[in-house]
Amino acid sequence: MSDIVSGVTVGLVALPLAMAFAISSGVPPESGLYCAVVAGFLISALGGSKVQIGGPTGAFVVVVAGIIAKHGIDGLFMCTMMAGVVLFLMGATGLGSAVKFIPRPVVVGFTNGIAVLIASTQIKDFFGLQVDKVPGEFLMRMEVLAGGARTLSPVATGLAVGSLAVILLFNRFVKRVPGSIVALFLGTVVAVVAHLSVETIGSRFGGIPSGFPHLVMPKFRPDLISPLIPSVMTVAMLGAIESLLSAVVADRMSGDKHDPNTELMAQGVANIASPLVGGLPATGAIARTATNIRSGAKTPVSGMVHALTLLAVLLFAAPLAKQIPLAVLAAILMVVSYNMGEWREIPTIVRTGKADAAVWLITFGLTVFADLTVAVEAGMVLAALLYIQKVTTTTTVTEVTPEDVESGIEHSLQAHQLPEGVSVFRIHGPFLFGSTDKLDAVSDSLDSLGPVVVLRLRNMTAIDATGLHAIEELAQKLRASGREIILCGAREQPRLLMERTAFHRHIGDSNIVSSFGVAVRRAEELLGQMSA
Repeated sequence: MSDIVSGVTVGLVALPLAMAFAISSGVPPESGLYCAVVAGFLISALGGSKVQIGGPTGAFVVVVAGIIAKHGIDGLFMCTMMAGVVLFLMGATGLGSAVKFIPRPVVVGFTNGIAVLIASTQIKDFFGLQVDKVPGEFLMRMEVLAGGARTLSPVATGLAVGSLAVILLFNRFVKRVPGSIVALFLGTVVAVVAHLSVETIGSRFGGIPSGFPHLVMPKFRPDLISPLIPSVMTVAMLGAIESLLSAVVADRMSGDKHDPNTELMAQGVANIASPLVGGLPATGAIARTATNIRSGAKTPVSGMVHALTLLAVLLFAAPLAKQIPLAVLAAILMVVSYNMGEWREIPTIVRTGKADAAVWLITFGLTVFADLTVAVEAGMVLAALLYIQKVTTTTTVTEVTPEDVESGIEHSLQAHQLPEGVSVFRIHGPFLFGSTDKLDAVSDSLDSLGPVVVLRLRNMTAIDATGLHAIEELAQKLRASGREIILCGAREQPRLLMERTAFHRHIGDSNIVSSFGVAVRRAEELLGQMSA
């Protein structure tokens, strides 16, 4: 029963988002709904995460708009199906785990840039500007929108601001009720009852067709295969990144563990099927997945019910959608773009060091001012260079002195008796993006661990922002289970990085110690406090 309730809830949440993503991408709103119905059902039925919700997402808005502008709707459908094949092959050949080799600064740069681009596409409808054609390039778009500022509609702006306020208030004080649904309903009622002169789905698109999505084979154009390859790789990489990030979030919230390769194969099947009904590219949706879990989802049934809920809307309530004001949908997407931005991670990345900060800034800048294809390509190159830089700067050759031998005793495992109730794990080598999943060895054995867990860092030669993030998440899991974590023996590079990023806030000052000997004494102290 909980899966049915959560499925209906997330289906209602997905309703305005699916339409808004489609409209922002330059296609009719039903394309977003068709994608959410077909791809959403397949991703839940076949995927490697029990509670993942799939469908159209903000990450694809700018990409889809660019593909349509260059190659038309046939190009979009071809690109989506080709990307689906790539995703399926990635999963079938075990490359689902390869996404972990994208470092945190690159991922955050992508999401920050996409968030800015989505917000910029909503300015026209949010303020009701009378602009004939909004350019696809960011700078030209902002120039055109600024030139049309004097055509601002006070009615549309007031409706958008009011909708925005409703969403924020409900998200802050009434979290069990989706603010976007309340804003959609109230905004539409106000516009209809007060006869507001604002643009609606009906006035721009003529409404949404009622009934089942029609199965149509997209037109295959061999001449587009070569020009579409960069866009195909962009859609595939974004789909893989976002779906697996969403699955990781789902794991953290639900306590489950997803299969990345099965998930990518399901994403591939969904993206092959979506264009057959005129749908958009699909991937895992982090916000809708989180809503699904918070609503009580336990199995893939909730995701399938979510898709069936949207199908029911298409069958029985499609004519009502033509009354929905575009200003309300713009307000909803403004909130989505802000929430997907991961803005809180920027200060940590900047404090991590100049290299990580430069990678984030370059990825962000290319995403906004160039295009996502260039940003993906540059991000992968930067990831490789960053990995090489991290490893080489921590490689040293030094003479062993008597002082080194003496100081090493305090770090020795054999020199200290381990108290009962203490579990010890150690990290060997560089703990950088691409290797952080090895920390699952700790969380996977959570039930068998003692009350205190010591993470020995003596032989960890280097760490980056992704590694710090992984240890932070482990600390949160251990604390949630009633356990304490102690970090000990960090070498110079990891120690300085932890100091720069104020990492002690996540672990506690007294739980980051200089050696294994001090860690044992701290563990005895914590065990005494727990038994008191």
